[in-house]
Formats: sequence, C-alpha cells, structure tokens
Amino acid sequence: MEVQDKPPKQRTEVRQAALVEAALLMAAQRSPADITTADLAHAVGISQGAVFKHFASKEAIWLAVLDWVSETLMARLQTAAEGAEHAALPALHAVFLAHVDFVMSYPGVPRLIFQELQSPGDTALKSRVRALMQRYRQLLLAVLQQAKIQQVLRPGVDLQAATVFFLGSVQGLVMQALLADDAQTIAVHAPGVFAILQHGLQCQPTEFQGAP
Repeated sequence: MEVQDKPPKQRTEVRQAALVEAALLMAAQRSPADITTADLAHAVGISQGAVFKHFASKEAIWLAVLDWVSETLMARLQTAAEGAEHAALPALHAVFLAHVDFVMSYPGVPRLIFQELQSPGDTALKSRVRALMQRYRQLLLAVLQQAKIQQVLRPGVDLQAATVFFLGSVQGLVMQALLADDAQTIAVHAPGVFAILQHGLQCQPTEFQGAP
C-alpha cells in the first residue's frame, strides 16, 4: 500500500516538536544563549533556512519551549496534587517530588529560565515565566488552604510566605545542581530539604508519616 505524505500542517507540528526537543537537550549541556538556529537545524536534520518555515525567529522557538514546559510541568504538578482534599501534606510532598523529578529529567529548563530572568527589561519570555509561576503559586495555595482546613498546619502559618518558602526550596536545590553541573544531586538533597519545609509548616510533625 502506498504511504501518503503527511499534510503540511502535520509536518510543521512534527518539526516544531523536534526543534523544541532539540533546544531542551542542548540547553542541558550549554547556555541557551549560545545555541544557534544552525545548531538546532543540524540536530533535527534540516537546513537552517527550513527552521524559519516552522518558527518565525529564534525567540519563537524558546517561547515554544516555555509553552511546552508550562503545560508539561503543570500537568505533572496537578496530578501530584490530586488527593489534597483528603491528605494535603502528602499531596504537597508529591508536588515537591514531581517538580524535582521534572528538573532532573529536563535540566535545560532551569538554565533557560535563570538566564532569561537575568536579562534586562521585560521580554515575552519573562512574561511566559511569570505566567507559569503564577499558575504554580495558585496550585500551591490551593493545597496549603486544604492543609489549613484539615488543621495540619501550625497555627498562624502565612500561606503566601509558605508558598514562597516552597518555591525557594526547590529553586535552591536547582541552583546548587547548576553550580555542581549535575542535576542528579537534587535527588540527594531533596528529602532533607522537604523535611525542613515540612517541619516548619506542620502542626504536629511527629504524627505525619507521609514524607521522609
């Protein structure tokens, strides 16, 4: 049976996905700023000119990368947070581990985000990062509010501050991994970091057995 060519739209989507994947893989090895469209073209086996048939600019590629990151990460975090209505602290632990696992799987993501946040002025990429962080904070607040309802948080815990503490804990792990140039070090320190986070939030730490 004769195999029909893929329609142009499908071919474009396949090429776009391949370029996004290549960008993520390269960002794990070197600064995203140093990755050229020629590098990406070579990685997926097309000409440099062909790259611009699928993306209008290099920035558009990184925007697509961040869109993929946002949807993939948030889907994993939402799945991890399921069950918070019944057991919020174990759900918070699951969210923490899901984020750690994502960073270990895609170490190029924090490189891209940290680099972009250091750039002066406002950019479309920064806007994407802010939107992602806003969604993340909303998810964390919802889980922490459930924990408050379940009376497993220390009295008077500031939920906004707890959200900042949670995000800062993960970001600190990521920064240490970047300095060590080894994403796997996150797994070594993550349990201890979460234990400290848990101790600061939990009403009766010795009674909660959902996290190490």
